[in-house]
Amino acid sequence: MPGTLGEKIGEGATADIHAWAPGLVLKLFKAGVPRHVGWWEARITRAVFAAGGPAPDVLDEVTVEGRFGIVLPRLDGPTLLQLLLNGAMATEQAAAILATLGLAVHTTPPPPAVLPVRELMEGSLRLSEAMLPGHIATGVLALIERLPPGEGLCHCDLHPNNVIMTAEGPRLIDWTGARRGTAALDLACCHFILTELVPEGFGDPERQRALDTAVQSEYARLAGVSLAALTAAMEAHLPIVRVFFLLGGLGRPATRERLLQRVEADLRT
Repeated sequence: MPGTLGEKIGEGATADIHAWAPGLVLKLFKAGVPRHVGWWEARITRAVFAAGGPAPDVLDEVTVEGRFGIVLPRLDGPTLLQLLLNGAMATEQAAAILATLGLAVHTTPPPPAVLPVRELMEGSLRLSEAMLPGHIATGVLALIERLPPGEGLCHCDLHPNNVIMTAEGPRLIDWTGARRGTAALDLACCHFILTELVPEGFGDPERQRALDTAVQSEYARLAGVSLAALTAAMEAHLPIVRVFFLLGGLGRPATRERLLQRVEADLRT
């Protein structure tokens, strides 16, 4: 799709967002990010959109200055995080938006391209044999086997900075981590991000914990399930979530060490 690399209007850990053409943006992956990362995001995002999920449409794939990029519709509006940080939205409102988007994800039929948790974990562990002690790898795979199987669609990166509040309603972005699992897995990812991974970056940590609690409560209400059962299932998935983030090369050495210790304790219990 014809376009010209315009001004940078956003930036994430792996990619920059540039203006591309009227109504379009280019998500241009940073130098050094393997091409397969961007290709996988394009494939998964396109598949979820085609299945009717709350993902943007992928309009094209391009290479600019040796960097892979995907062309997307321009979603104008602040992120949900920005509205929370500037006080324009209350915690309860934000929780309702996140819970509603989560339910929309979980009721979307998972496309064949989205892989099950077990398959993704095994593949990640094979590619990263030196990153985790062998007993942790064995333990987390055994834990996956013991948990109820889940075949639903999970976003696995559901948090306020991945929600853009457009005039047409909230839109969920960044589908790289999508996988098959249970709703509890997705909520465990949300809980981990809000309360363990980057709570300070999302504002007052106490407010983030309140948001996390409210998301779980509202999701249980919308889905018509027991909050206690949902929370217990979510907590059972947390060791898996922590290992996935560790395998992703997460953060500073101190953060990794803290998470490794947490996973060790998880698997002992």
